[in-house]
Amino acid sequence: MTTPREAGYFMPAEWAPHAGCWMAWPCRPENWEDLERARATYVEVARAVARFEPVTMTANAEDAGAARRALAATGSDIDVAVVPSDDSWTRDTAPTFLIDGRGGLAGVDWRFNAYGGIYEDYARTAGMARRILDLAGARRFAAPLVLEGGAVHTDGEGTALTTTEVVLDPRRNPDLGRDEAERLLREYLGVEKVIWLAAALEHDNTGGHVDNLAAFTSPGVVAAVGCDDRDDPQYEAIRENLCRLSRARDAAGRALEVVELPSPRRLEHNGELLSPSYVNFYIANGAVVMPGFDDPEDEAARQALARLFPRREVVQVPTLELAKADGGVHCTTQQQPVA
Repeated sequence: MTTPREAGYFMPAEWAPHAGCWMAWPCRPENWEDLERARATYVEVARAVARFEPVTMTANAEDAGAARRALAATGSDIDVAVVPSDDSWTRDTAPTFLIDGRGGLAGVDWRFNAYGGIYEDYARTAGMARRILDLAGARRFAAPLVLEGGAVHTDGEGTALTTTEVVLDPRRNPDLGRDEAERLLREYLGVEKVIWLAAALEHDNTGGHVDNLAAFTSPGVVAAVGCDDRDDPQYEAIRENLCRLSRARDAAGRALEVVELPSPRRLEHNGELLSPSYVNFYIANGAVVMPGFDDPEDEAARQALARLFPRREVVQVPTLELAKADGGVHCTTQQQPVA
């Protein structure tokens, strides 16, 4: 079976030009404290992204009409495509798109088992990537490992970030060792170097997606979640990740510049402390759409990203409803690069 790397494909950096963005209308009531408030938050994220690039919102057939009406009310030209799904995190359930630099567009269809089986019903979600690739007219590469798009991030120049707790999770890939995992990530993302982080956040249903922890903002530069509160149970794990990043070198041999983003206060929800993250931002064409939590650190985080992206507008969207479901702006979006 030909791999993307063998066929000349690779995952470009998120800041590379986009043909559009895919999202999915919220549909799993148990995921949300209030499903309608969650949908309203998705509308706000979609409207923010649609200012800068085309957005396609997928929805189940029974929800498509309501999604169209809600999105049309924003005045944005957002398409709605009927794609069956049990869930709404397209970062994880849509394909990870690839290009070959010669006009070819493809995508990785990772095996999906609902984050190691935290949900019983996910058959429709497991078919989302294939359907989206068909709609996009892109070549499909079926990966031989269970993974979600939020578990990987690349610089487009041969380096990937990921976490051991997700890729080597025995509920996802029980027989997978680290060497083989690295080989598969290199083959399916078209990278040369994998930097392994730890799942630092306490409250994360995914088990430790890297898009809550660290993200490339340009070649050799990483924005990472920080923590100054030594009493926070996450403190030591977050500092460990910062140390790993500061010691790492990318595929080009560069030492990484690590920029810490502040951590918002950890609000209690259903008896547990949430773990919201400003790192869960989306890089759109000409913009960065980032989470806000009505927190004193919102502005400091916005300014930090504005310094990292001086040529892009930084748009902050209130996303506390997403944080209650262990998600963020990046989780709700999946970019389709220009081929």
